Amino acid sequence: MPALFEPLKLRSLELKHRGWVSPMCQYSCGPDGAPGVPNDWHLMHLGSFAAGGAALILTEAAAVNAQGRISPRDAGLYNDEQAEAWQRITGFVHRHGAADTRIGVQLAHAGRKASTYWPFSGQRGSVPESDGGWSTVGPSPSAFDGYAEPAGMTGEQIRGVIDDFAAAATRAVDAGFDTVEIHGAHGYLLHQFQSPLINTRTDSWGGTEEGRNRLMLAVIDAVRNVIPESMPLLLRISATDWARGGVDIEASVRLAAQAAERGVDLVDVSSGGAVAHQDIKPGPGYQTGFAERIRREANVPTGTVGLLTSADQAEHAVATGQADGVFIARAALRDPHWWLRAAFELGHELAWPPQYERAIPRHSF
Repeated sequence: MPALFEPLKLRSLELKHRGWVSPMCQYSCGPDGAPGVPNDWHLMHLGSFAAGGAALILTEAAAVNAQGRISPRDAGLYNDEQAEAWQRITGFVHRHGAADTRIGVQLAHAGRKASTYWPFSGQRGSVPESDGGWSTVGPSPSAFDGYAEPAGMTGEQIRGVIDDFAAAATRAVDAGFDTVEIHGAHGYLLHQFQSPLINTRTDSWGGTEEGRNRLMLAVIDAVRNVIPESMPLLLRISATDWARGGVDIEASVRLAAQAAERGVDLVDVSSGGAVAHQDIKPGPGYQTGFAERIRREANVPTGTVGLLTSADQAEHAVATGQADGVFIARAALRDPHWWLRAAFELGHELAWPPQYERAIPRHSF
């Protein structure tokens, strides 16, 4: 049995193997439908990974309120219409997953990186209100390069965002999701509060590392309190800001340990995104070392992500204890049946959808 295809249990959630789908924004809500409502594109996109043998699919970032969307075309989970649309997708994945696929939602707030143009819009920067944009917020009134300046959040607004995460998590449970991931990475709101490069507050929501981590931990507590005890909670973090004076791996180990104490069951370890001047040199498996160190020093299961494209790479990461699972992103866009291919290449038999069984390879994929 390849290590990649060993089962994993997180609380009561049983995953058939360790190959998962990373959250990937599609920027495809609307413009004709209601804001933030997933549609047929999302059903097809996520359903293809279920048919392709993924054991766990995480959705793209779903904003916990309208102001928290990355772009006007981002998904949300802050009203009943959105929840009903997500329920259609979770039902489809559960019915048609080739590996008894499970699905989780990533809950997010973009903070100062909200209200931006989507990548294939042909435009860049912040969307003005005249074009469907809105005013943004952050821990401090400092802008991400090329974006509009956000307003520094009041204590009341911060407490409101915590409540919004909890309300979205409640909707996620009702919509049939098997797990919830809190997005605390990539320069979005929770990471903005965590990073000393962005958070210059002097109140209890900033100043010290404890203050900067306060929002992240408060959101964890709020979400953990409203989801079932049997449901695992995931947290995505940026292990380093790749910039002097920012979040580093030592700080991330400490945060991960605190998160685990509060009921986080797996840390999804990525990096970067806080500032434009990051000095990052990506390469194959360049983030697996962060996942390994957090797994070892914080004593919490981890998932790794980032330029992991082949079955051998994924197998190595799990077999050597660098992570408990591997999130596949761009490679899955290129091949939505990545997991069926990986099983074949590693000599493992993974169930195929009955409609596709005639295509099971015998000698080569």
